Amino acid sequence: MKLCPLCSGSSGNATYIEAGSAKILIDAGLSCKRIVELLARIGVDPRDLSAVFVTHEHDDHIRGVNILSKKYDLPVYANADTWSVMREKLCGVAPKNVCVFESDRDFYLAGARVLPFTVPHDAVHCVGYTISAGGHKVGVCTDLGHVDARILSILSGCELLLFEANHDVDMLMAGSYPYQLKKRILSGSGHMNNDDCGKALVKLYGTGVKNVILGHLSRENNYPELAMVAVRAALEEAGIEDMQLAIAAREEPTGVFELV
Repeated sequence: MKLCPLCSGSSGNATYIEAGSAKILIDAGLSCKRIVELLARIGVDPRDLSAVFVTHEHDDHIRGVNILSKKYDLPVYANADTWSVMREKLCGVAPKNVCVFESDRDFYLAGARVLPFTVPHDAVHCVGYTISAGGHKVGVCTDLGHVDARILSILSGCELLLFEANHDVDMLMAGSYPYQLKKRILSGSGHMNNDDCGKALVKLYGTGVKNVILGHLSRENNYPELAMVAVRAALEEAGIEDMQLAIAAREEPTGVFELV
């Protein structure tokens, strides 16, 4: 299996996963042209993609989906609630490529087991994904306000996980965002802060999660170094020294992480 965050942040999100014979793009939050450029940098031809999976309807996750699907005849998978609010934006997707799944129920695509699971975020019905193939399991879980026992159980055993560390609370509160936006981000259906990310990873470590990419960092309310320090502090306090951490780059591929 291979996983590569192509871009990660409020300006755009896309993650490439290769599992079995499936070549999957989770979200396409930049222009089609830019997504194609980023795929080329890791040696992937968009014509070889099996599908695009959508987490939710916010523009930084679907901006390039319409043209990508239309240009390369790609199936687009999302739950019915998400399709109901993004269908107008994705009017170029051919009817045969409109694929609706039921959240919290797994399905198979080209040898990969896909589980879209509901996460708390201020979208109509946001999901994360775990994808399994060949005895390996990876997860993508960003854009969520909090983690509960159900989500921890679903992510258990992921050998590689892209997980949200969106903001530092003090930076957010001292920053220039309007009060209502701060309130939204800090809510249980907003975005995960660095400290809560660290606490969640302590719990996930006990389930076998050992390799984590911190993603969806805020440009205004976080720094990669700050996120890394906060998460490492939580791990070290729990006596965890062998969890491998990386930071997903905002505008370029972070690197191809491979499980063999």
